[in-house]
Amino acid sequence: MLRAVAEGRAVMSSSCEPDLFIDGVPCCDQMTAHILAHRGFLKTAADGFTAELTAGGRAAIGLTVAA
Repeated sequence: MLRAVAEGRAVMSSSCEPDLFIDGVPCCDQMTAHILAHRGFLKTAADGFTAELTAGGRAAIGLTVAA
């Protein structure tokens, strides 16, 4: 899931239990999507629709950000 978000293939609802959609299809494991969001690995971007990784999410899959 985190890799799909990193690849820009995911959108997320901005509700108290955010639902994740990958390639336009609801993610089959919404419980895990909720946990990833609540634990701060992913969030809804400023546009209120696109899913994006947080620093914790990038670290979890080994991505680094160029300074």
